[in-house]
Amino acid sequence: MRTLLKGADILLRKENGYETLHGAYLGVDEAKIDYIGEEKPEKAYDLEKDMSGRLLAPGLINCHSHIAMTLMRGIGSGLPLQDWLFKAIFPIEDKLVREDIAAASRFALIEMIAGGTTSFSDMYFFPEETVWAVEEAGIKANLNRCVQCFDENQTVEQNTQIPESLALFEKYHGAADGRIHIDFSIHAEYTCKSHIVKAYSDLCREKGGRMHIHLAETAREQRECIERYGKTPTEWFESLGTFDSPTAAAHCVAVTERDMDILKAHGVSVIHNPTSNLKLGSGFAPIRQMMDKGINVTLGTDGTASNNNLNMFEEMHLAEIMHDGYHNDPTLISTQEVLDMATVNGAKLQGRDDTGVLAVGKKADIIALDLSKPHLYPNFDTPALLTCSAQAGDVCMTMVDGKILYENGEFKTLDENKVRADMERAVERLYRK
Repeated sequence: MRTLLKGADILLRKENGYETLHGAYLGVDEAKIDYIGEEKPEKAYDLEKDMSGRLLAPGLINCHSHIAMTLMRGIGSGLPLQDWLFKAIFPIEDKLVREDIAAASRFALIEMIAGGTTSFSDMYFFPEETVWAVEEAGIKANLNRCVQCFDENQTVEQNTQIPESLALFEKYHGAADGRIHIDFSIHAEYTCKSHIVKAYSDLCREKGGRMHIHLAETAREQRECIERYGKTPTEWFESLGTFDSPTAAAHCVAVTERDMDILKAHGVSVIHNPTSNLKLGSGFAPIRQMMDKGINVTLGTDGTASNNNLNMFEEMHLAEIMHDGYHNDPTLISTQEVLDMATVNGAKLQGRDDTGVLAVGKKADIIALDLSKPHLYPNFDTPALLTCSAQAGDVCMTMVDGKILYENGEFKTLDENKVRADMERAVERLYRK
């Protein structure tokens, strides 16, 4: 199928920043972009779509989420991280069954797809249910079976999560024509033991996998790890070989200068989660210092229990303004840097070098925004319009690998009514019986 999107404004990433073409054309041949220009291409397309009054932009990449936690939207609000986890969240998670994960995953996908997310990285259990939901929906995802261990006496052989993680990798890595990547994952330093982390990190390296972890989310986590091991969480993971594989590290709020040097030396990508860190009172990640060191910084929503949504436009907005305000410097974080965090930097973290920008030869992972909305006019700066004016509800089309998943309020791959009904049954079972 060859599709021509015509008459649109198109946001392009250039070496010296972003530029916008007006009233332009973008051609899609099957899964890839094959034309971008201000003149109509000579070659014919099977379908021509009028996109006048629309802005075409790269799909957003949510690099850290727990999408099935949509079942816990807002649970434990007002609690600090450790109390939130152990007193509010873990007791509910103990009740979850496969059907809950299936329902919540699809419910989260309709939120993300309608909001312009074309790929996400997720960390949760019963991940096979999320794999199947992603296959059905047509979105892209890096998924994993997270490993934990609370018992110092548990042997590597006794840990059931490691073989589950490996089996998921062997069965589904590269599935759905490459839309699905399977990563390895360690939840955090404070939820796992050294010998398990070392063995699992070695396995990830041997298999050529990618690792996804929580890292230094709070000052308390940093302090207690030093008390336990005489090392920061960053130093601890490094000593156990975790960073010998391409690693995505969520949060990185309480990191030292040495920690950041370690992250840079190992090519670790950092996932900035502005809303979650603010809501849980975790603090401000030093992303300016990280970027100045050349660390790849990306964006994530975290789960809806600590956000309370999966809206990447909010994450862009906060990432652009909160550090400026905190440091009393409006030039600290640029619009281009924020757009990169939400797109091309996220693609690098996920190991997807064929997406993240609109360019000929790249995958057609494209979103369209309705520029007729009052808060999007006048437009003197398109990148700033995306990061500081646009809302998730402005997205009127989401395309992945050249296939439209959502357009003008209609989902093309998921039955919204069924998805909602399944979610309501899961909520009823968990909370109202």
